[in-house]
Formats: sequence, structure tokens, C-alpha cells
Amino acid sequence: MSNAQVASKSAVKAAFPLYLAAGLVAALIAGVISEMFAGASLAALGIPDPGAVTTFGLPALRGAAWVLAALAAGSFLFSAWLLPPKQIGPDLNGARLTVDGVIASRTGAASSAGLALIGVVMVPLVLSDVSGQPLSTVMFEVDAWTLALDKVADARVWLIVAAIAACVAVAGYRVSCWWSQVALFIGSLLAIMPLALTGHSATGGDHDFGTNSFIWHLVFLLVWVGALMALVAHGFRLGPNLAPAVRRYSRIALFAFVAMAVSGVINGAIRVHLDDITRYAYGWVLVGKLVGILVLGFMGYAHRERTIPALEAEGPSQRRAFVRLGAVEVLVMAAVTGLAVTLGRTPPPPPRDPNLTPMQIQMGYNLEDPLTWANWVGLWRFELLYSVIAILLAVYYLHLTRRVSGWSKGRTAWWLLGCATVVVTMCSGIGLHMPASYSAHMTVHMILSMGVPVFLVLGAPLSLIIDAYPSGEFNPRLWAQSFQRSKFLRIVTYPPVSAVQFLVFFYVMYVFTDLYELMISEHAGHVIMNAVFLVSGYFYFWELIGPDYIEGRVTAKTRLLWLWISMPVHLFMGVYLMQLNTVMGEEFYRSLLLPWDPDLLADQKVGGGIAWASGSFPLVIVFGVLFILWWREDRAETAEVDRIADETDDAEWRAYNEMLAQYTSDTPQHKG
Repeated sequence: MSNAQVASKSAVKAAFPLYLAAGLVAALIAGVISEMFAGASLAALGIPDPGAVTTFGLPALRGAAWVLAALAAGSFLFSAWLLPPKQIGPDLNGARLTVDGVIASRTGAASSAGLALIGVVMVPLVLSDVSGQPLSTVMFEVDAWTLALDKVADARVWLIVAAIAACVAVAGYRVSCWWSQVALFIGSLLAIMPLALTGHSATGGDHDFGTNSFIWHLVFLLVWVGALMALVAHGFRLGPNLAPAVRRYSRIALFAFVAMAVSGVINGAIRVHLDDITRYAYGWVLVGKLVGILVLGFMGYAHRERTIPALEAEGPSQRRAFVRLGAVEVLVMAAVTGLAVTLGRTPPPPPRDPNLTPMQIQMGYNLEDPLTWANWVGLWRFELLYSVIAILLAVYYLHLTRRVSGWSKGRTAWWLLGCATVVVTMCSGIGLHMPASYSAHMTVHMILSMGVPVFLVLGAPLSLIIDAYPSGEFNPRLWAQSFQRSKFLRIVTYPPVSAVQFLVFFYVMYVFTDLYELMISEHAGHVIMNAVFLVSGYFYFWELIGPDYIEGRVTAKTRLLWLWISMPVHLFMGVYLMQLNTVMGEEFYRSLLLPWDPDLLADQKVGGGIAWASGSFPLVIVFGVLFILWWREDRAETAEVDRIADETDDAEWRAYNEMLAQYTSDTPQHKG
């Protein structure tokens, strides 16, 4: 072995000490600061002191859990989007990970396993915290675990986190192809969603703003912190393609910085008056967290201006400079994470509005009047999740159209119409009345599942992405082409599967189970329902009329047949609801104490009528597009037959006529 090889091997460093240091920093800061305010918190809640193991250990483990969740998400993001796999063929279907990709994937799996373990331990810790009993008393008692899961919402939430993280961990150890990393990245984000949808942000007035802003904050915290940890670990290993991976991450980090700063300010402003910032410990923790985010922003700027350009040379000194700055940045991120955890343990200032109505407690805001055409267009409250996503998708689409010469203005108009419909639906009076009225809920349901998807699929977003990026590179063009040719897409757009997935959720929620009552009682339920409506509808109408390529798609005639089969089944649900005489979700609707005292059964029947009739408008578009496609296919088939006839001098037709003549001559003639 040469001296250069020996020197190179000696320069390789393990990343585990960095992971451990980040976890310890987050845990210590969360534990120490929470312990400082534990007495005041317990006194305010009237709970006995459960002991230091709980008061220090619960926030410390929570801080470590956030670091592990970030490392899992960042590792899978790195193996899926930042590091090219061993490419096979014209797309990434079946592509295997490189050695560095496998290492990152296994790191994500191990982090998910650690998160699952913490989730299980948190069940007795949460019970100890809310009951004031020492952890040693409840840790090994089966009855205590049963009580915690039955009575304590946070305990159930942590068990759900543990279950999802465990599934991600098992899958992460077993698979090593590129598509699996995409699925595992999504799974790692889903693992923390139960925590994002609970806590301070999900309670009190304006909790719709609080929950949605916290989702943005938490997701981009994990992506920002975790992906940087994965990149620094890659630098420790002296892995290849560090410079292009860092360039891709730099764009993600810039967006994450803006998203975290804006969402953090919104979330803090909901709970703390500006005048109270320096009067309460909670406000000082918020200030410390904001300062930490700004410091991280300056460090990111240093990366963009110095270390990233220097990495282009791929020299050892440039790599070491990036790794050193990146490692320090990771520790600062861990400190910010620890501060964020303490917000759930620090006594908050008095609520901005101490006299919340039942509507504010349940929905986050008040409604004074029933839904009318006037307040449909005159009542507005900006929605921070789906409306923001729609605006970002519209901006990205317009950005891509500038890179594609001659892109169809019609497709652009369809896409923008879909995005605008989401914003208007979610932010106007109809979106505000959705949690309080069954008819408003059904109107939003129909718009999101049957209106918006039709508009979006006609925008052909994947075709635009493919045209906007160069071929032969690891970029969104290759990702889009791989998705179009994936086995997953062939299965989910297979007509029977597509129709069933579009119909089954409707019937499960409204007919066969009590899922509707459960979903409407929490803001998280509305977030999940809206996601299902949009995604399910998009796949259904993409298969029917979407101009984007789908491998193995059936003919327009067959698709039209499946539309005729599935739509009556869908519309029958409306007939069922119009005839139903039991009010769904009655207890929840009564608890709102709506000032106009609605007739819930009549409103539900109106909702059933909306479900039955509202498909007419999108179906006109769908039928029109399918008939045009059918006509084009028929013309193309006729033209192909004519071309073959011309090339073969109509040999097939003459052979057919000769066969008929031979058959006629061989048939006995009967005389009359």
C-alpha cells in the first residue's frame, strides 16, 4: 500500500461522534432548561413533583428524539435526492445505491430504530409527568401502561410515533434500491407528524394557524438539520460527489431557513404578545431560538459564499473546511433543537384571549353567521398549509415555463386555475365553515377531490419538468421519468385500482365506519382528509385524462368505460346521504354552540345533494377530454390502417375478399 493510500485512509473519520454530540447537546439543553422551570410548571398545573428522572429525562429524551428524527430524514433525503445511485437504463427504476448511499440508508434505519425505542420509553414517562408519580413506580406496571394509553393523549401519540419509526427502521435495513429511499424519506417525515399535530400549537385560539405553522417548522427543521448531518458524515468518509450534493442541499437549506424563520415567528406570535417577550421565560426562550436560527442563516451564507465554491476544486483542505464549519453548524442546530423542546415545558405567558368560546377551542376561530353567498366571498382567513403549498407550486410551475420555449399557455392556465382554486377554497368563507357545517365540508370535499385534480392534471406538470431540465443528469427530469415508468404508478393507475382507491375512502368515511366523527373532531383530521382528497383525486383523473405519460395506459375508449362504471358508484353516496336520517358528528357539531342553531339533519341532506350533483361540472370536462382523445385515437388508428394498406397494395383486404369468395363458392346452392 502506498503512502498516499495510507494517508487517505487515515483521514477517514467516523461520523458517530458527531451524531452522539448533537444528541447530547440537544438533550442537555432541553433537560437543563426544563428542569429550571419544572417547579413553576408543576405548581401551575397542580401536579406533584415526579422526581428529576422525569422532569429532566422527559425533555432530554424528547430533544434526543428530534435529533434522531432529523438524522433519519436527512439520511434518507441524502441517499434519495443528493447522491446519485448506480443508474440502470434510462431511468432509476431498479437502480441500486452506491456504498455511500447504503451507509446513509442504514444510518437512517438505525436512527429510526432509536426514535422507536424512545417513543416506547416516553409512554411511562408521560404518565409519570402528568400524574406526579415517580417513573420507577409506573415503568414496570402493566396497569400503568394501560392507563397511560387509555387516558393520556401524548402517550398514544408517542406509541404511534414508535410504530411508524419501527416500520421505517425495519424497511431501511432490508432495502437498498433508489425508490425505496424515496419511500423511506416520506416515512421518516410521517413518523413525526403525530407530534407536529399535537402540543401547544394544536390547542387554544388560532390553533389552525399554530398547527399548520408548526408542521412547516418541524418538517424543515428535520430536513435542514438531518441533511447537513448526512453531508458532514459523507465528508468524514471522503465520499465522492460531495460538491454537487452540497450545492443541491444549499438550495434546500435556504428555503428551510426562510420557512423556519417565518413559521417560527407566526407560531410564537399566536401565543405571546410582543410586550410579553421579555417579561416571561417563555419569551426569552423564543428569542434564544430565533437568534440561533439567524446564526444558522449566517453560517449557511458562509457556506454559499466560501466553502461551496471552494469545494469545486475537491481538494483536501477545501473538504476539511466544509466539514469543520458543517460540524459546528450541526451542533448549533442541536442547541436550537434543544431550545425548541423546552418551549413545551416552559410556563407560557397568560393567553392573549382568556375567554375563548367553544368554537375557538375546537376550530381556532369564531363564526357569527351561517354560510351564505355573501360571506363565501366576503369572509377570508389565510390557511397556512395547503394554500401555501398551492402558491409555491404555482410559482415553481411559472419558473419552469420560462425555461421551456413554446410551452402551452392552455396547460399553464389549467395548472394556475387548480392552484388558485385550492387557495380560494381553503381561505374563503367555504373553507372557514368546513369544520362547522356538513354541507360546507362536502362542498370542500368535492372541490378538492373532483375539481382541483382535474385542473392540475391538465397542466401536465411532469411533462414540464422533463422539458425544463437537461437529460443525462441526476436531476428532476430523471426523477420524473423514473416515476412515470415506475411499477407503483402502473399499479395505482391501473383502471380497477384507480377507481377503487378513489371510491373506497368516501364509503369508509361516510358509510361503513364512524371515521367521519373522529376526523372532524381534530384539526389533524381535517389536514389528513384534505390530503387524501387531493392525492386520490389526482391519481384518478390523471389516469383518465392527464396528458402526462403513463406507461401501459389503456385506450381512451376503455377509460371512458371505467368512468361510466365508477361515477354512478360515487354519485350513489350522495343519494345515500340524502336519505340518511342519523346525523353524523352530531356531538361535535352541538359542542360548537353555533349562534345560528342549525338544523343538522337538514344540513346533512344538503351535503348529500352536493355530493350527488357537484360532479357534473368536472365530468363535463372529463367527458369532453376523453371523447377528444377517443376521436384522435380512432383517427390515428384509421391513418395507420390506410398507411399499411398503401404499403402492401391493400394485400390484407384482397386476401380477405378472396377468403369470402372461396367460402361462397364452397357453399351448396339451394334451388327454389
